[in-house]
Amino acid sequence: MSKSIILLSGGLDSLVTLGYSKKHTNYDVELALTFNYGQKTAQAEIECAHKAADYYNVEHKVINLDWLKDITNTALVRGEVPERDLNTKESAAQVWVPNRNALFLNIAAAFCDSFGYEFILYGANKDEGETFSDNTEAFRASVTEVFKTSTLVHPKVIAPLINYSKDDIVKIAVRDNIPLDYVRSCYNSGSIHCGKCESCQHLIKALKNNNCYNYINILFGENEN
Repeated sequence: MSKSIILLSGGLDSLVTLGYSKKHTNYDVELALTFNYGQKTAQAEIECAHKAADYYNVEHKVINLDWLKDITNTALVRGEVPERDLNTKESAAQVWVPNRNALFLNIAAAFCDSFGYEFILYGANKDEGETFSDNTEAFRASVTEVFKTSTLVHPKVIAPLINYSKDDIVKIAVRDNIPLDYVRSCYNSGSIHCGKCESCQHLIKALKNNNCYNYINILFGENEN
């Protein structure tokens, strides 16, 4: 088994990355990091991530990054979240957080240096790789290469779902009995998913395509459109 750490946002991709890795790989995930950078759904994300970590018997730490909120001017932190599904570079720009995945991975790498973790897992996927450059294989490989010189333990960045679509990821979750009721993928605050933002629209579509109407009722309630 390979001692590993995971970036656990509370969203679909990181939850399934954790469940899939526990069941099908030799990555011994011992620590999950969740980041609070002032995003509107921070508390809900933290709660869901904690439930997932507890379910899979993984230590959970929350890292507060107040300064990142101060320099983030996009909809995840301030202003209105767009309700149309553009799935383009334009939509990515509206919810972009400066250098987010690279920053989070570098913080995880510091934990690797201190505690000997060999791998860092994160939830990059095929769909988001089409609009977010930090969800691509090129990004994953380049960060791993940087860690060969920026750390002593040289951890490898792993994205087990990088070639899978949202539909595929939900299918994996159903197959492996991963608790999808722990998901928080919405860009807006509230007790349940808004059902209107781009992230919600992608999740609803994937759940419907896998006949997961029970989870739609749990996660969206009357907000499902």
